[in-house]
Amino acid sequence: MGMMAQMKRQENHDTLPKRRLLITASTFPRWEKDTEPRFVLDYAKAMGEYYDVTVLVPAFPGAGSKEVLEGVEVERYHYCAIHKYETLCYPGAIVPRIKEKKIRIFLVPLLMGALYFKLKKNMDKFDIVHAHWLVPQGIVQSFIKDKPYIVTGHGGDITSLNFRGMRALKKKCIKAARAVTVVSEALKEKTDELCPGISASIIPMGCDTELFSSENRIENFWGQNDRKVILFVGRLAEIKGVTYLIEAMEQVQGALLIIAGKGDREEELRGQAEKLGDKVLFIGSRTHEELATVYASADIFVAPSITVKGGGKEGFGLTIIEAMASGVPVIASKTGGITDILSDGFNGLFVEEKDADQIAAQIRHLMEDADLRETLVKNGRDTAQRYSYRNIAARYYELIEKNMGEQAGCP
Repeated sequence: MGMMAQMKRQENHDTLPKRRLLITASTFPRWEKDTEPRFVLDYAKAMGEYYDVTVLVPAFPGAGSKEVLEGVEVERYHYCAIHKYETLCYPGAIVPRIKEKKIRIFLVPLLMGALYFKLKKNMDKFDIVHAHWLVPQGIVQSFIKDKPYIVTGHGGDITSLNFRGMRALKKKCIKAARAVTVVSEALKEKTDELCPGISASIIPMGCDTELFSSENRIENFWGQNDRKVILFVGRLAEIKGVTYLIEAMEQVQGALLIIAGKGDREEELRGQAEKLGDKVLFIGSRTHEELATVYASADIFVAPSITVKGGGKEGFGLTIIEAMASGVPVIASKTGGITDILSDGFNGLFVEEKDADQIAAQIRHLMEDADLRETLVKNGRDTAQRYSYRNIAARYYELIEKNMGEQAGCP
């Protein structure tokens, strides 16, 4: 598939200028070497092979209004007259930011209104739009009639916020899109429930397989000596299930748990970990480059994600791919999009949600079985290569070109 896209792109390159693609999102690095999730930036960089790409994202105090970030043109729109209050989207994501300070909910209509007017004013500059997340980018885009768009659902934008009014807006967004993509089979099923008749394509976000590698490993990086390093990377939010991993560590001897990330559950999790003393180390958020060493210097990666009230699940599990690319065996909950990545006993080990005893047992199993670790690492590396951004961009290019003249359709 990637080869076909590259051949077609080469043919077009000889005769036509690149078309202009606008990518909209609400999670994005605020500046160079930011610790915010950067998968939309990596995707935008890869799509530069096929299009002239611009990314449009919300403003944040201290972030540039216009800049070129790693070769990608980035524009940030203001949505509050007092710019210091533009804190709805970063750090983290919109829903956790509102949970942290409920008054931020009043910024939501301001954000959506500002995005609408920004799009209306600038649509003539672009040929097609790729809206990441149905809420709010996709919904706002559905009110813009000037240009075709595709929309990608990443997780909570599909599985939660499904009260009557919002559900109707999501269906409008899906119906007006030329194509709909989701990052996992579990989200495709939810999209089918939300809008019967839609045929969403499953295209996950990718991994920088050139950056993440076992070559970045530094022995005894944390001064752990003979202890095995257990690693979690991600938001410290309920859906990530970190509390069950900390509970599991009570039953694991000879190991150090490293927790990389920030979030609304951090204080609670730190309190839970106090009784474990030096068995748990919180290191906060790290840049993409720093994480390359953090992953590779671990011995086991654990993703204990859970289903939360309202049905929210892990959309995909990109950190699992990054761990695999880094040569680290993976243990993960059997939930959401994680089931698209892992095959139990082949490239990872499954545990049931919220089961600290099973997490502990699987950690001990991996610590003791060198042959199993070797098998999971080898197959994990092969799995990660399928998710390189070059391959993901080629799939999106083919999807966009195929659907430029069609609508996704939804009754």
